[in-house]
Amino acid sequence: MSDDLHAAVAAGVLGSEEQFRSLLQSIVDVARAIFRAKASSILLLDEEADELVFEAAADESSEALIGKRFPSSTGIAGFVLVSRQPLVIDDVLADPRFSKETAESTGFIPKGLMAVPLLHEERALGVLEVLDRPQDAKFTLAEMELLGLFANQAAIALDLLQRARLAQSALEGEGDLGVVARVAASLERLREDEDGSREAALRLLAELEKLL
Repeated sequence: MSDDLHAAVAAGVLGSEEQFRSLLQSIVDVARAIFRAKASSILLLDEEADELVFEAAADESSEALIGKRFPSSTGIAGFVLVSRQPLVIDDVLADPRFSKETAESTGFIPKGLMAVPLLHEERALGVLEVLDRPQDAKFTLAEMELLGLFANQAAIALDLLQRARLAQSALEGEGDLGVVARVAASLERLREDEDGSREAALRLLAELEKLL
């Protein structure tokens, strides 16, 4: 089954984009509170555009950040994405990987940060950042493990968000794929199989996919 069609079939159980954005927002809100940080953010890799996009942020200007983009290889976030390795940096201005220009475009220049890649099934989906923890807070192994747990949850939410968007795109599409996608979404809403209609419809969907 093609990725587009698979996403469309799952549309009925994946829910809406708003739900997953809300989940991402909850993750950055809790991460900011747990680590007593000034800010926290989640960036999603837009593979087609090769850019990182702010999907959720918890700070004084979080609403203005959502949707902002920059090249995926830029700055510390770009390094973490490509290397797939977490980073803890106490003084970002002294780090050659830091992009001050990118930070200035967001309206927030951190002093220090923790960043971890968001990985799901061998794919690098994005980056979770926690910015400006208290200066007297020493980073511990336990905190790294906790940050990893946040990253796992964020990666799952980002994967679902991407699938929801893919499904929505297929459902709104024209032509054969759009028609099959709408049939698939309708099938997912069928909760009962008393008369065998769901089974028959699934067989029909399989035959349609063969034709496409």
